[in-house]
Order: sequence, then C-alpha cells, then structure tokens
Amino acid sequence: MFVDQVEVYVKAGDGGDGAVAFRREKYVPRGGPSGGDGGRGGSVIAVADESVRTLMDFRYQKHIRAKNGMPGQTSNKSGADGDDLTIKVPVGTIIRDLTNPEIVADLSTAGQKVVVARGGSGGRGNARFATPVRRTPRFAEKGEPGQERRIGMELRLLADVGLIGYPNAGKSTLLSRISAARPKIADYPFTTLSPVLGVVQVGDDSFVAADIPGLIEGASQGVGLGHEFLRHIMRTRLLVHVVDVSEHSGRSPVDDWESIRNELRLYDPGLDSKPEIVVANKCDLPGSSSRAAALRDALQPKGTKVYMISAVTGDGIGELLYAISETLATLPPPAPLAEPEADVVEYVSRGPRLREVTISRDGQVYVVSGEGVENLLRRTDTNNEAAMARLSGMLEKAGIYQLLRDQGMEPGDTLRIADQEFVFGDEYTIGRG
Repeated sequence: MFVDQVEVYVKAGDGGDGAVAFRREKYVPRGGPSGGDGGRGGSVIAVADESVRTLMDFRYQKHIRAKNGMPGQTSNKSGADGDDLTIKVPVGTIIRDLTNPEIVADLSTAGQKVVVARGGSGGRGNARFATPVRRTPRFAEKGEPGQERRIGMELRLLADVGLIGYPNAGKSTLLSRISAARPKIADYPFTTLSPVLGVVQVGDDSFVAADIPGLIEGASQGVGLGHEFLRHIMRTRLLVHVVDVSEHSGRSPVDDWESIRNELRLYDPGLDSKPEIVVANKCDLPGSSSRAAALRDALQPKGTKVYMISAVTGDGIGELLYAISETLATLPPPAPLAEPEADVVEYVSRGPRLREVTISRDGQVYVVSGEGVENLLRRTDTNNEAAMARLSGMLEKAGIYQLLRDQGMEPGDTLRIADQEFVFGDEYTIGRG
C-alpha cells in the first residue's frame, strides 16, 4: 500500500540522574564525593533512505521512543548513554512539528538526516559540585527530560517530470511506453491508485517521470483522488499535460486542458507558473486529428507547444522525449522547502540563561516563568534538602528573588515555578508548604 502522509509521536530518551556517592576505601576515613554523571538520552533521528519508497511502516508505528540514559554510578563512573534511534524515511519526505506549522526539515537528498527529538543531557553527579567550601555535597542533578513532539511526515515524490491529465487520457500507457514502469492500465477511471515512477532514457541523458493519478474537475477540493496526490506535482520541474483528443472521451480537449490547469492553480498558485508541455494523445483514432488541431490552435497564442502522439502505437513519442529532455536541461533543480534544524547530531549543554524570567500573579500566587528556571527545577531533586538549598542559592544569585521582592512578595507567600508550588521562607528561600 502506498502511504504518503502520517502523524507520529516521537520521544527522545531522558538523561540519566547523577549519583550521590562517597569514597569508601580502606585507610581513607573521609573519602570525598564520587558520584558519577548520568548518561545522555538517545535522540530520534530521521534519515532519507533511497531503499524506502513509502511511509507505510509509520501507519502502524505511531509511537517512537529512544532509550533513556543510565544513572551515574559510584567511583565517578558515568552512566551509559541511551542509543540514538534512527528512523528511515523516503527521499522527499517533509517533516513538520504539528504544534507549529513551519517545516522542520525537507529531506530531499539521500543520506540527509535531521534530529526530530533531541535526547536529554545527563545529570551531574555530586563529585561535580565539590568546592573548597562545600567538600561533601549531598545532592546531584536529575537528568534532563528528552524532547517530545508530535510530527507530521509528508512524502512528495522526487521526479523531474509529472504526467498530469484526466483519467484515461493515456498517462499510464505513455509511462509504460517510455520507461520500464508497468502501471496497471484499464479503460475505466482511477485505474492508477498511487503515483508511479519510471526512469526514461533519452540518448545519453535520463530523467524520472511520475504518473500522477486522480486529476478531474474539483480535484483541488478533494474530488476524485486529486487531493491525495496533487502534492506530488510540487517538486516536479516540468509538467507534461496529456490530453485525450479522441471522440471517445466525449469532452472538448481544450476544456479538459483548461479544467486541469484551473485545478492546479486552485491547489497552489505556484503550479500555474511551472513549465508545461502539452501532449495530444490518441491521435491514431478516427476523428482525433481535427480535435488535436483545435487544441494546438488554442494554445499556440499562449506560447505552449502541443505534441501529437499515440501512446499505443508509439507515433510521435521520440520527438516528445527529446523535447522533454531539452527543456529539462534549461531548468534548475528544485530547491528544498526548508533546511533541517540540524543535519548532524549535536549535543549542546548550554541552555537558556537562568535570569531570563517573567514574573506574574495568579491570584495570590507569584508565578515565575522562563525556560532556564523551569529546566533548573526539572533537574533538581525537590525531595533532597541539600538540592533545594542549591536551587535557592542559584535563584538568589541570578537576581530572581530580588525581582520577587520588588513585586511585593513576602515570607509565607506562595511561589509557582512550572507546575510546582513552594512557600517563600523567612530567609528568602523556598520550601514545600
């Protein structure tokens, strides 16, 4: 089954907690702190792989999680890092964060990769907090939570040429004639239920052509199969518009051409400016010559050349292929829709500044908001008295307590950071109420 759109939940691994430990060795009665650091959590990485053709696997795998880092150990031993989890996607996959409509990455090149969820860094063990003044720290950092997000993945085929036109115009027959592709062909609408790619050789050159199914009037609003597959035209450099000029179609070739062009314009105005070659197909059938001539005469003032062919007999196909090849030689490759957030895995420990906070009121509760202070709280063991003393000291040093005093906060008032509430103490410290 061809699947070109999915939504999945990705969760990177949490960092391991740092350890609280002390040296316990013979003849060393007062061994110093020896708690090791926690390992970092694994990241979720998407990589474009040429061997993958569809997003089918993600239709049933809706939750993707990388492994957590292991906690730190005694004797200054760090915990093991969580393994990164690599997911393979087809070349041409666009990844979006569903909480933000902007594109995270456009994986348009084989081997291109992006970190879609970054693993949390490991917490530091108590050995990291020893100072000449504080020789026996009895606290350690908790590991940082791994990033989690809901992402949408959308496949847009990478083809040089998009074959468009009404059902039964002969697109599939033409593709089977000019390439090794063998799409299903029958004399009824919507025989082709998914895009089909074929490699076309023209002399020493070659190009990739895609048979785009389902275009009829109303396709841009989802009529027929058009809404499912119009996205695949976006990356093509050249449109080859196949028009059935036989009397059997029962429609005007000029009206067919205008109808499909209108659907492209309604779906995305940018498609209207794509280079186009028009193909009058089924010219071998009786009565088709005059209809093909009418199409040619209607498009000639627009500067659009019409090629007369028969996909069944092969008449005119050679001239058409050379025209396509020559046109492609003048066109630039499609630019990616967005550069990825990162094309290599990097782990940056430095985060937002602690003093960058916003203070507000929620009734009688003072609320401190800021990515830095919220991250610090997540990495603090609030059940550990020594860890809470360190948290208070850092808030005081960053000037956050002074900002609260300026806002009128007094001992006994309630302070909220993230989803946790504390009581402002007499010594301008915070503790559980």
